[in-house]
Amino acid sequence: MEKIVVESESMRLDTYLVNKYKDLSRVMIQKLIEQGNILVNEKVKKISYKVQIGDIIDVNIPKPKEINLKAENIPVEIVYEDNDIIVVNKPKGMVVHPANGNPDGTLVNAIMAICKNSLSGIGGEIRPGIVHRLDKDTSGLLIIAKNDIAHINMSNQIKNREVKKIYIALVRGIVKENEATINMPIGRSQKDRKKMAVRKDGKEAITHFKVLERYDKYTLLEVKIDTGRTHQIRVHLAEIGHPVVGDMVYSNGKNEFGIEGQMLHAKSLDFNHPITREKMHLEADLPDYFKKILARLGQAFLSQNI
Repeated sequence: MEKIVVESESMRLDTYLVNKYKDLSRVMIQKLIEQGNILVNEKVKKISYKVQIGDIIDVNIPKPKEINLKAENIPVEIVYEDNDIIVVNKPKGMVVHPANGNPDGTLVNAIMAICKNSLSGIGGEIRPGIVHRLDKDTSGLLIIAKNDIAHINMSNQIKNREVKKIYIALVRGIVKENEATINMPIGRSQKDRKKMAVRKDGKEAITHFKVLERYDKYTLLEVKIDTGRTHQIRVHLAEIGHPVVGDMVYSNGKNEFGIEGQMLHAKSLDFNHPITREKMHLEADLPDYFKKILARLGQAFLSQNI
């Protein structure tokens, strides 16, 4: 337990502590406040509480919990690895971290086998090293931090929209615009709490897309997101009438290819290395099933237009 006597002007509690603890992220500090590990004048305060000169802040930073997950020898393609981060090409169908119904067989279990004890603990005991996430049936690039400093830096880059993420999506229907931006807030669906939805009171969500190819009944898109809301790309594309092919949640999932799960692939990442600050550009090729479907569509398209 550490005591801090406030000596500066009024500011938000979380902001004040971010300035005091350079090795803790704002998200981590906010969690500590919400969990009652940070008290102001011996009382629990809201994150937005404005500290005043003379306030006494008690800060208790719990020791990281022991990770009770088992490492599993699951093959995962490593795109890049050094002492601070590892970037993998997550396959379609793999859950990122354990949860109810998915206690093992996840990316975290696979990464624990690859990295042993060299993983950041900021994500807690069920998400060691995980900086951001991909949906189960979204394939592609994912960054994992090997230490807390790398984790905090990457989290801040993502929060500050400094990480450029490019996705490839096959959607239903012919998209008329060559390029467009979808700016619609997203929040938890009021009809189905397991789904997200466009809501006026939701959080800001911005998605940019560009048409790469138009087929008979489908369109291939390059998608860039400024924000990282849950299911953002899938929700936005479904909202404009072009759901991702195979999406079992935001469309009826029917498709002539018989696949289940969205045809969405995180193709490239641009970011600054969290320690060296070197500019990084990484890419992951489309999965084989995705290539085969595009080849099939291309052949059908050509035959209809000869």
